[in-house]
Amino acid sequence: MKILLLHGPNLNLLGTREPEVYGSMTLDDINKKMIALGAELGVEVKCLQSNHEGALIDALHDARTWAAGVVFNPGGYTHTSVALRDAISAIVIPVIEVHLSNVYAREEFRHKSLMSAVCKGKVTGFGWRSYELGLRGLIDIIGA
Repeated sequence: MKILLLHGPNLNLLGTREPEVYGSMTLDDINKKMIALGAELGVEVKCLQSNHEGALIDALHDARTWAAGVVFNPGGYTHTSVALRDAISAIVIPVIEVHLSNVYAREEFRHKSLMSAVCKGKVTGFGWRSYELGLRGLIDIIGA
């Protein structure tokens, strides 16, 4: 079984971007942890990051042909992208929305997610562990 771990805009700067909010782990560190966890849980995790909305949409469309599900941190697009919401809705496979920070303890505009209604679940506020909890939840939903 294969899972897509998809990261949105600015997440390539993890480790140096606002470490007091996002932590000190790099995106590469998180990817390595999730690939290792996936192997431990019997799934293959493929990681992809893009700062471009269209590339994220293409990745979601492509995932429907090979992945059993997606763990997705849409970053700032969470609050603005109807196109990403529609892509999640269109691909049918389960998607778990994850966020490093507790978005509800931050600016009010971050409290609204356009993605949540079309995702199977949401994990927010656990730092890099949000990805771990999202992956475990997705695997449980899929029934692997």
